[in-house]
Amino acid sequence: MTKKVKRYSEEFKAEAVKAIENNGGNVSATARQLGLPMQTLANWQRKANQGKLKGTKQYDPELVSALEEIKRLKRELKTAQEEREIFKKGHGVLCEERSVRYAFIDHHKTQFSITAMCKTFDIKPSSYYDWTKRDISAQQIHRNRCELLIKAAHSETKERYGYQRLHAHLSEQGHDVSKYMVRSIKEEYDIKCRRHKRFKVTTDSDHNKRVYPNLLKQQFGVNRPNCAWVSDITYIWTDEGWLYLAGVKDLYTKELVGYAIDKRMKADLACRALNKAIKDKRPSQGLIVHSDRGSQYCSDDYRTIISKYGFKGSMSAKGNCYDNAPIESFWGVLKNELVYHHHYKTRFEAINSIIKYIELDYNQVRIQQSLGMRSPRQVWVDFYRQAA
Repeated sequence: MTKKVKRYSEEFKAEAVKAIENNGGNVSATARQLGLPMQTLANWQRKANQGKLKGTKQYDPELVSALEEIKRLKRELKTAQEEREIFKKGHGVLCEERSVRYAFIDHHKTQFSITAMCKTFDIKPSSYYDWTKRDISAQQIHRNRCELLIKAAHSETKERYGYQRLHAHLSEQGHDVSKYMVRSIKEEYDIKCRRHKRFKVTTDSDHNKRVYPNLLKQQFGVNRPNCAWVSDITYIWTDEGWLYLAGVKDLYTKELVGYAIDKRMKADLACRALNKAIKDKRPSQGLIVHSDRGSQYCSDDYRTIISKYGFKGSMSAKGNCYDNAPIESFWGVLKNELVYHHHYKTRFEAINSIIKYIELDYNQVRIQQSLGMRSPRQVWVDFYRQAA
């Protein structure tokens, strides 16, 4: 059966090349973030440099050559630095018997390249690997069992948990695996969580509309649900074009209590997300509703909702994303765990995927370290159970 070749639009290729620039010219890291083969992305970059890719600018060949030379020198410098660090940590075992040097390599294989360590200690890599195949001890049997559990849990949690949350997940299932073991095995097998990439700027704060004062001032700790909400708008790419997602997050439960999705950045997008949150959570007067200074949040319709329900409007300082960090954090989680690992052909496909993630994964079952390894739903249930 012939494998279907995945095709990308010229617009997507141009955006991917721009992402390399935003990533400091790191093609490998950008390829991982976008879920692309590194060679494919490198080919697009080469075409862009030659002016053969629509939507990109041509670069001076001499500049490109100079950049390649810089990359080569950086690689050589990195290798030299690694060899120096290996020597600093392992100079005490240079004259020891081979088994001691093997043990050093095995202990530091997550920190340094095995090939580099073998070179430093004058050991053939094949000899080291033969040593690792010696008789298996009871401790190794336990470690092998833990490896299987950790890999299975990593897959079960959709590659979204770091070692601490993965440890909590395994403990909840009754498995006796230490935090150290989880971290060690994740490092040894390069078991990584899904990664972030840069965001598209969606805030239009260049306007003369009235703004609310900053009531939160980066103090995000609250003592109950529906005390303070934070809101923002982000973007999702599909083959049909952009989707814009407005969200409202509760600072106590960390739940996304309201959201709205549209193919255009409409003025009512923020209003629809807020109205959904109000309908579902029925908050009392005095609720702080925080946002950035985007024009959608400064509209008369949005201010009318704030006033109608007796809420307190609050806005970030101009250009300060840290004032709205909790909702920015959610966007990172959403894109890191879901969006960047899907190629949405249609907006409809993306909308279904996002709603399913919010309603069934994030709000209901995704545990968070800041919530004591509980999900937003469990925090909400625990609060009202204690209050009853």
